[in-house]
Amino acid sequence: MALIGPGILCVFGLCFLWAWVIEKKRHYLLLLAAAPCLFALGVLSQVFGWPPGTGPNAVFSSLLYTSAVLLAAEGILRRSGRRLGLLLDLAILAAITGGLWYFAFVAPNLLARVYLQNFGYGIILLIAALHLTSLMNRRLIDRILFWTLFVFALHFFPRTILTIGLEAPTTAPAFAASLFWHTLHLSLAVLGTALAAALLAAALSDVIDDLRHERDIDGLTGVLNRRAFEARAEAILAQAWRSPCALIACDLDRFKQINDRHGHAAGDHVLTTFGELLRRTARTADVVARLGGEEFVVLLPGASDNGAHLVAERLRDSLAAAPFPFLPGSERVTASFGVAQHRPGETFEALLARADSALYQAKAGGRNRTVNADVDSTAPPQTQSPA
Repeated sequence: MALIGPGILCVFGLCFLWAWVIEKKRHYLLLLAAAPCLFALGVLSQVFGWPPGTGPNAVFSSLLYTSAVLLAAEGILRRSGRRLGLLLDLAILAAITGGLWYFAFVAPNLLARVYLQNFGYGIILLIAALHLTSLMNRRLIDRILFWTLFVFALHFFPRTILTIGLEAPTTAPAFAASLFWHTLHLSLAVLGTALAAALLAAALSDVIDDLRHERDIDGLTGVLNRRAFEARAEAILAQAWRSPCALIACDLDRFKQINDRHGHAAGDHVLTTFGELLRRTARTADVVARLGGEEFVVLLPGASDNGAHLVAERLRDSLAAAPFPFLPGSERVTASFGVAQHRPGETFEALLARADSALYQAKAGGRNRTVNADVDSTAPPQTQSPA
């Protein structure tokens, strides 16, 4: 039974190492790969009595156990952008190992060593769990990971108290046959496996989310691409009968001339700036995308055509006022906008076609303006830019 836990932990260590080989930018996977392997080595050192002698074995195995717990805590925290820090890790490692050395050589006390290790590890993991409380409102896997870690950390306290109490076995054979020793390995095999599985699932979920992000996000501007936008828009429009919804189509004016006169780097700079402007202006519920080239769209759930018209005008004014170092004198980058209000039962394709039609009218009417497809009104700019 004592070898079941180490074997399972080593398998998970190899799984984390394999995950890191696939996704090397996730350095926390290396910590999670090392932690179960070190813990397994600690178990094996006690099971096979290496190094020999009660004191040396206690200190050496404690060093392995404590390092494993600290690496696991750091790996879990670094996955979420947090950390205990190297100095705190070293201080904890020195405190626990030093305490074990004291109760092994200076004032030999097996019971004190048991409580120091188990309560120390429980506290370390509880601290890590409490740092993850902010993730409770995120994905399901993050909530599962939190509760698994919390239960795993908490179990060190009642398990130790209930299985060893206030009197430790006096001989090594008695300790190996004690309820504490067998319960320890059984709980680590079960709860340790659950925690390792939750961590592996969380790591795989992170990789999948990154792949989805790369698939759905336009790499230059940081907004959604056309495929992702269409899927998101159709889902929103399916619920549009509950509240109004409007679409803004926008296109940068004379963008080809910017590329031809100032180079593609300047054109990319304009696209990036406009993408940032759209993302900064959008509300949480709004959906922003680049359909291709210099054409962008913004879907505004809950917005009327007048509200969307005002948003488009703010975007138009903000872009016209944005400085671009490659432009001479008073020359400015502008954009034209078309606004359409979603009609009951209207498909996404039909809504986009009406917004594009309004955008075409804005282009034909002199550019740098907003046209509302339903009201057929324009909002001419106060100053006409030659850009």
